Amino acid sequence: MFATLSDRLADTFKNLRGKGRLSEADIDATAREIRIALLEADVALPVVREFVAAIKERARGEEVSGALNPAQQVIKIVNEELVAILGGETRRLRYAKTGPTVIMLAGLQGAGKTTLAAKLALWLKEQGKTPMLVACDLQRPNAVNQLQVNGERVGVPVFAPEPGNGVGDPVSVARASVEEAKRKLHDVVIVDTAGRLGVDAELMQQAADIRDAIAPDEVLFVVDAMIGQDAVTTAQAFLDGVGFDGVVLTKLDGDARGGAALSIASVTGRPVMFASNGEKMTDFDLFHPDRMASRILDMGDVMTLIEQAEKAFDQAEALKAAEKLAGNGEFTLEDFLAQMQQLKKLGSMSKIMGMLPGMGQFRQQLENFDDREIDRIEAIIRSMTPAERDNPKIIDGSRRMRIAKGSGRTVTEVNQLVDRFFEARKMMGQLARGGGIPGMPGMPGMPGMGGGRPGKQKAQAKKGKGARRPGNPAKAAQAAAAEAEKRAAANPFGTPGGEDIDYEKAAAALDLPKDFSKFLK
Repeated sequence: MFATLSDRLADTFKNLRGKGRLSEADIDATAREIRIALLEADVALPVVREFVAAIKERARGEEVSGALNPAQQVIKIVNEELVAILGGETRRLRYAKTGPTVIMLAGLQGAGKTTLAAKLALWLKEQGKTPMLVACDLQRPNAVNQLQVNGERVGVPVFAPEPGNGVGDPVSVARASVEEAKRKLHDVVIVDTAGRLGVDAELMQQAADIRDAIAPDEVLFVVDAMIGQDAVTTAQAFLDGVGFDGVVLTKLDGDARGGAALSIASVTGRPVMFASNGEKMTDFDLFHPDRMASRILDMGDVMTLIEQAEKAFDQAEALKAAEKLAGNGEFTLEDFLAQMQQLKKLGSMSKIMGMLPGMGQFRQQLENFDDREIDRIEAIIRSMTPAERDNPKIIDGSRRMRIAKGSGRTVTEVNQLVDRFFEARKMMGQLARGGGIPGMPGMPGMPGMGGGRPGKQKAQAKKGKGARRPGNPAKAAQAAAAEAEKRAAANPFGTPGGEDIDYEKAAAALDLPKDFSKFLK
């Protein structure tokens, strides 16, 4: 959604790096680039003016002039101002002290109110509430049926006494829904109202009548984040005609420029409360201004990633896998498959990776990532026998051919999976034991990385210094060749000193697999 804005801001901040002090010209140039980036992202002009003026004023102040790193200080200022225009703090739902909490959804047709009603119901259900959906959109064809289907998907009952399709009084349905919720002990009522293709008097009157009939605790304005500047105009019209307490942004996973999200809260004075960023019923959550600002500035959104992981991952399974990697048991392909299945619960891999800091520079690679690759890996593992999953070392050529046929993949893909599994298991095991990444050069002070104190390294270097080599490279090469020839004559097999080797003792020291001994005979 904010890809264009993120890229422009990143390019702007690159020009500030390495500068010890920011001149007036630097500040003006930066402000101009930020203004262009915001306008290109479809942010409303009054918001752009206010935003740029605040940045210029703070950039000229002492907080930047006295900073050790002016560039980072400017980024900090931009981040704080972005959080401010996005609403400042996370706004949560207000629940009624007595009786059911009534939430009314309003907005134009096509904004996604009906689907969002079900998403909100599922979210409330996960919070321990017992919501009920109310079908008050009696104008749009099949709107009532769509809400019933969505309600069934999320396991939430739907109150729909009228068939819709132009039949029924939405005000009467809304009024009766509150009594129905009290009778069946539902603590939250979500009222889905009708929309229009554009703002008109009839739409406003109907929404106002429903509001007056049920006295909702929260009126949420649902807006499509992809409609650009028109979102601000529509939001202002609803604010004047009906009034609302918060905004819900839908279709944040689209490819629009996202200016609506940066404009609505500032223009209307009403915070963005929720955001929907996908087609799944679970792609819905509270809107956090600070996290959204971090995403825009390519600082990632690690907190949201952690929260999603806590919901999706089985802690007992994760702990068991970690213990196996640390050496308490063998990490098998069966464990790997279980981890992959839990990872799939988080959603798209490109979306997950996009929450990590600095991933904006790999946006094209993330967009081109095929999420079906995980399904292909799962198909290969499921085509293996339990014995093969527990001990992948037994998978020989004929077994790999059978697995390839069973999974519909090629033998090459099976080979790649098995080889990568062994490499990954070795690396993760090393990390789990605190030994660092295999193959990485030694670093002083890092456990298991082959480093140590500089003084100790120097002593070891002096101890193993040995004979001096000639300074002339040609003579040094001749001396090395002569030494190698001398060793080869003394011991044709290259063993040090020519002594006999106890192969059984050497094999035991290597800790080879049990079935490997036959290759030493």
